[in-house]
Amino acid sequence: MSEFSKEITALMEDIGQRAREAAMQLARSSEAQRYDALGAAASAIFARRDEILDANARDMQAAETKGLAGSMLDRLLLDESRVKAMSEGIHQVAELDDPVGRITDEWLRPNGLVIQRVTVPLGVIGIIYESRPNVTADAGALCLKSGNAVILRGGSESFNSSRAIHACMVQGLEAAGLSANAIQMIPTKDRAAVGYLLSSMREYVDVIVPRGGRSLIERVQTDARVPVIGHLEGICHVYVHASAEIEKARQIVLNAKMRRTGICGAAETLLIDKSCLDTHWAAIADALIGAGCEIRGDAEICALDKRAVAASEADWDTEYLDAIISVRAVEGVDQAIEHIARHGSGHTEAIIAEDDDATEQFLHDLDSAILLHNASTQFADGGEFGMGAEIGIATGKIHARGPVGAEQLTSYKYVVRGTGQTRS
Repeated sequence: MSEFSKEITALMEDIGQRAREAAMQLARSSEAQRYDALGAAASAIFARRDEILDANARDMQAAETKGLAGSMLDRLLLDESRVKAMSEGIHQVAELDDPVGRITDEWLRPNGLVIQRVTVPLGVIGIIYESRPNVTADAGALCLKSGNAVILRGGSESFNSSRAIHACMVQGLEAAGLSANAIQMIPTKDRAAVGYLLSSMREYVDVIVPRGGRSLIERVQTDARVPVIGHLEGICHVYVHASAEIEKARQIVLNAKMRRTGICGAAETLLIDKSCLDTHWAAIADALIGAGCEIRGDAEICALDKRAVAASEADWDTEYLDAIISVRAVEGVDQAIEHIARHGSGHTEAIIAEDDDATEQFLHDLDSAILLHNASTQFADGGEFGMGAEIGIATGKIHARGPVGAEQLTSYKYVVRGTGQTRS
């Protein structure tokens, strides 16, 4: 008996074939068509916000009954402001420069050949994400902007919300005369559909982008038979150097950890110079604890502050996605860098410092996808980078790295123009 049922095989093959045909149409589409489609989709999301919120209320009720964690419920929740932000985000993507057909380099060879490097869509992108319904809009918009067809598979908990948003994206496509198959959503909660997408659709899918927790991304990276763009986890660090301004450090650490604890850019570990513990620690600790954050400290932190609990070795390698932070006292920037290199996930790190030498060493010596100086790690976001939106953060070193926006969803080809040259 086949690993996949006839029903799943037929469903996914049909989706793949339609996506490949739509990708060919999109590759020939004009920037104006894609712009119009995005504008119509954004307008539809705002106009149909009551439908989206009703669908989300059903999802939320089911998720609460199921006992989903608070951080997951926060990701799933849509309200008027979040729906409005989705609509505005699509408008912002529409206003970005066209990433397709750009000549990124051009040169003349001694034999008279003119060679150009020109950006092109990747083709068909499969996006697998957990119960974050806003990803349906972000991913659809970014793929459309970059001329790619997309196959979406959202988490089962957000099934109704994502379907309502997807309907608005299709409305935008049709309004601009583009194929509705350019943005498809797998219409089943059956997990076998994910398995088929990962293992059996190389003929149709060019790249997979996972967005979610460690277990999802590990499965995608293990099972995918096409390239994967993504990150395994976001173990993000904030390092408070001895030269940091106390109030600046307090505000940044509090925001980096507690603004939204369930996102991949939330700080999970705080490193602080031993030489400034007496001056800086109380303000930072009071702010975190006052906001409801648990502190898991090393021996030095626990000796200094009885409100902290002892950190285990596992804490330095944990993405909490919760109101918990591990804290270690370090002997300067070298030890901070060493700790991050050993325990970090290559996602996002921040230094709070007024010392230029320490700052430049931190920014130069670390090789995470995003490095910040005197700013919260929660700025690790495509929208905050001016990309309009993002599909996720990539920590690999091949192709895309950091926020994955429309530009990162393109490749390139070489166009060579001659006047009759032949090679001897």
